[in-house]
Amino acid sequence: MVALITGSARGIGAAIALRLAKDGFDIAFNDISEAMFENNDILDKVRALGVKAEVFIADVSKYSQCEDMAKAVKEQFGSIDVLVNNAGITRDNLMARMTEADYDLVIAVNQKSVFNMMKIVTEYMRKQRHGHIINLASVVGVYGNPGQVNYAASKAAIIGMTKTVAKELGSRNVTCNAVAPGFIHTPMTDKLTEEQKQKMLSMIAMKRYGEPEEIASVVSFLASEDSSYVTGQVIEIAGGLSI
Repeated sequence: MVALITGSARGIGAAIALRLAKDGFDIAFNDISEAMFENNDILDKVRALGVKAEVFIADVSKYSQCEDMAKAVKEQFGSIDVLVNNAGITRDNLMARMTEADYDLVIAVNQKSVFNMMKIVTEYMRKQRHGHIINLASVVGVYGNPGQVNYAASKAAIIGMTKTVAKELGSRNVTCNAVAPGFIHTPMTDKLTEEQKQKMLSMIAMKRYGEPEEIASVVSFLASEDSSYVTGQVIEIAGGLSI
């Protein structure tokens, strides 16, 4: 079984790769440049588990690069059984101050990439009559967040896309689900000020940040046959943020 994970050099993507490798999946890593894997031992950690692992460099906001990558993965691994759309960026600002360029970039990387990868990879999954797609959404796409109108738009779109693709591909035995992380320890959240961190913690019932491994454990379930009758769902992993 083969899992292709976008944006998987570090953070949540790397944690997902490691967890799926422990589950026995061969791992097709993706990120935008080789530099993302420098001074980074995630590839060695995965290979140490006895599975096959290779890196495929592509800008997933570009359709042609996604096509080339998916073809290369299929040729080298033989199949693509699980697709995890994890690649994402932020360019935060209040809407009044947000530039068109920053809006367009976040939509391209976060949301257009999901369309690109799902459209291309599901061609293989439909022929196989089997596959699991897991999309990384966010609680921001459900509840909104000041200063993140572009990010919220991209993640809300992913939720709608997930439900639609689940309906389109269910008859082909292809499931499509999303996870919506809350505030998770990543290089992205590490950049927040102490005041911002404390404000976020005050809204979380469990009074702590989540860890990337806690996202990976839910992805592991959605990538397994234990979730064979689960599709079109959005699973919030946020420590009780919404209650």
